[in-house]
This record gives sequence, structure tokens and C-alpha cells, in this order.
Amino acid sequence: MKWLKYRLETTTEATDLIIDMLAELGIYGVEVIDKVPLTEAEKKQMYVDILPESEPNDGSAELVFYLSDGAPDESSSAFYNSGTGIEDIAAFYSDELIEKIREGLEEVANFVDVGSGAIYISETDEADWANKWKDYFHTFRIGDNIVVTPTWEEPSDVREEDVVIKLDPGVAFGTGTHETTRLCVEALQKYVKRDSKILDVGCGSAILTIAALKLGAKWAYAVDIDPVAVKSAKENLEINDITEDMARLETGNLLEDEELCKELYKTQYDIVVANILAPVLVPLTPIITPALKEGGYYVCSGIVKELADDVIRAIQDAGLRLVSNTCDNDWVCLVARK
Repeated sequence: MKWLKYRLETTTEATDLIIDMLAELGIYGVEVIDKVPLTEAEKKQMYVDILPESEPNDGSAELVFYLSDGAPDESSSAFYNSGTGIEDIAAFYSDELIEKIREGLEEVANFVDVGSGAIYISETDEADWANKWKDYFHTFRIGDNIVVTPTWEEPSDVREEDVVIKLDPGVAFGTGTHETTRLCVEALQKYVKRDSKILDVGCGSAILTIAALKLGAKWAYAVDIDPVAVKSAKENLEINDITEDMARLETGNLLEDEELCKELYKTQYDIVVANILAPVLVPLTPIITPALKEGGYYVCSGIVKELADDVIRAIQDAGLRLVSNTCDNDWVCLVARK
């Protein structure tokens, strides 16, 4: 099988918003190529002694993903030579998919600079793209005692007091390596109590649900808009010996499904955690608030620094009191109390 390699030119500040937009179109496994210097934690994850020198960070980035639904042809509404010199393969063109991506880029551009947004397509040979990322995901720690380990790796140096989370995220967001996920896990370490009830909105791989339950929570309700993510989450719960009486998984959109909201409101939660993105958190916060019990905590992340004030206003407008505002690189985690 031949695959089409899509290369989208953008900026580093727009990458996460665009990746989320692509996921809504069913496009996963996006590779980010940028010039952002590696953190010390990332260097340790690389498992090499000497890292190549990186170019100065100019804020540019490329997003690369692969699809197998046919090659472009000259009947496309616009077909141009990409300038690469491979005239019969590489192309910059517009078809139904590209139009949807462009519409998404226009929406993202309302929040951040998306750069040129140019999309280039080339053909490549068959490869196991769905599993290639596993080469870069290894066992690591979050905080003092959370150990996240992929299912294909046997962790070493695990202490008796450690909480081990086994994970195979598949195409779902959430390995724990991203700043937003780490910030949420650290907040859960602080606020989860024995017998806490947790609502995980936008659960992705279910890493936050698993972390909360292993930290002592009694029960969790996990929701995600993407059925593929829910399938991945279910598998991860089983891998971690979490039974159906400990966690419930649901596919749904709280912004659109009133019946799902009514179902959630039947339970009052000690902690609601939402690791999504700021443009979603703003309208989602007032919908989530009724499910939070008095004295309960709302933990939200996926927020770039530039949009943190928007989410803070939504939190305050919903009648919640902001208790912490934590940053990790360009990302923010907010904790509020009802």
C-alpha cells in the first residue's frame, strides 16, 4: 500500500490547537517537527548520550501525518507543483479533506498565529505508522511516586510506594509526557482523597482516570467525544485491573448532548478534571459546574498561557473560586473550588 504524507507548515504556538482540530477530522498520529529546545526530561527520554545541535528556534513548525485514501490527481479543484521538483508526486492542492483542514485553520487563527498554513503532499511506501511512535515512549515518572510505563516495556527501579500506570494510548491523547497531562496528574496527587468520586471530561487514553483511581478514588466517570479514544481508554482500564464497578466510560459531547449532562448531574463529584483546550473549556465550564459538589475541585488544563485569562473568567463566571494557577513551559493548569 502507498501512503500519502501530508506536511502542514505552521507555528509552534498553534501546533496543539491544530492537532486537536485534525483529531476532530479523524486524523491521528501527527508528528511535530520544530526547533524548540528539548527539556531535561525529554533529553532523558531520548536514550542517547549525545544529542545533535539544534537550529535557533524561529517559532516555525511542521505537522506531518499519513493517510492511505488515494493519491491526488489533476482533477482536484486546485493542483500545484509544490516546488520540491517531484512534479508527479508532491503537490500543494485542494480537495474535500484539504478544504476541511483549511476551515479548521481559519478557526484556529482566531486564537493564535497559524503561520502560512501551507499543506504539501507526497507519496511514500507502506510503513507501520500507527506503531512507529512507540519507539519514543518509555517508562517515566510524574511527581514523587507516579510511574507511567508502556505495556510493551517492563519498568525497572519501581519502589514499593510507587503507583504504576500501564498505558497503551494508541491514537488517543494522553501519555503523561505532555505538560498538560503532567500538571493534571500532579493536581490529582494533591486533591484526590480516599473515596473521592471523579469526573474526567475529555478522558483520551484515560490516564487521569487511572491515576485518580490508583491514588485512592472510589469511582470515576470518564467521557470523551471520540469513540476511538473511549475504546483505547477501555483497554487501558482493563490493563490496569480497573473493573466496571470502579469506572464508567461514555462517548458523548457535553456541549451538545443534554441527556448526557442530565446523566452526569445525577452524581455530585469531588473532583472534575478536564484536560482539553481553552476554546472548549470556556463554554464547557458552566456545563460542568452543576456536577461538582460543594467544596469540590475543578482541575482544568490544555490551556496555553495566552488564553488562560479567558478560562479564568469562565471559572469565575460559573461561581467557582480559583485556588491555583500552575505553569509548565507554555501551558497552564487551573484549579478552582466550588
